[in-house]
Amino acid sequence: MDKQYFERHNRRDFHNDRRNDEQRTDDFVFGTRAVIEAIRFGKQIDKILIKLGQNNELSNELFDLIRENDIPVQRVPQEKLDRITRKNHQGVIALMSPIAFCKVEDVVAQVFEKGQMPFIIALDGVTDVRNFGAIVRTAECAGVHAIVVPEKGSSRIGADAVKTSAGALHKVPICRTSSLKKTLQDLMASGLTVCGATEKTDGNYFQHNLTGPLCIVMGAEDEGLSPEVFRICQPLLKIPILGEIESLNVSVAASVLMYEVVRQRMA
Repeated sequence: MDKQYFERHNRRDFHNDRRNDEQRTDDFVFGTRAVIEAIRFGKQIDKILIKLGQNNELSNELFDLIRENDIPVQRVPQEKLDRITRKNHQGVIALMSPIAFCKVEDVVAQVFEKGQMPFIIALDGVTDVRNFGAIVRTAECAGVHAIVVPEKGSSRIGADAVKTSAGALHKVPICRTSSLKKTLQDLMASGLTVCGATEKTDGNYFQHNLTGPLCIVMGAEDEGLSPEVFRICQPLLKIPILGEIESLNVSVAASVLMYEVVRQRMA
């Protein structure tokens, strides 16, 4: 399998979903052999979609590579793959990532070595690409050292996310984790205070000292922090709401909290 074969299969496809009256543009590689070669070439892969029940000798080779490279995989029905492309995908599509992922423990260690205070943002179920991109853009402006996202239940990191972030996705390290709870516990063990943004507390965000090593966790747009993450966050940060609408957009709330950290650290 040569490189030209891979390049012929790595392309941009357009699908118009008239039922939702919206157009989506994703970068992807399709076909079992092409996806295998993409992994071997070291291409950055967001996740791999595989048809339910897919099982043959070539797919077993693919599964071995997925495990070796710790790539997120999702089993999906044929219909979902067909919505991405009508071409012969053979039950396998790899969604490509425009960025390389980092390990948050490496980022934190490097920040400490420089004599700085780590400032991390973790996203617990933020799925809207516009919110994600806006958070990354603000994070870059506020000097955030890294953003942690779970492998499952988070925004797709593609061309739209890069555009919405105004290119900040190429500047802020993005760290992917299979267990956000464990990653947060590891950050706590490394000396970081893990704060959770929520309205379910009495303590307003400006009442807390945010100048030390810090991770702020932002919850999902609709449900906020997941119960397991909520339980380990301490302190909890509340943004007071004086109007009739119950909450801020998650990207706006993240901006408020990030710049409170900036304000306190510059004081």
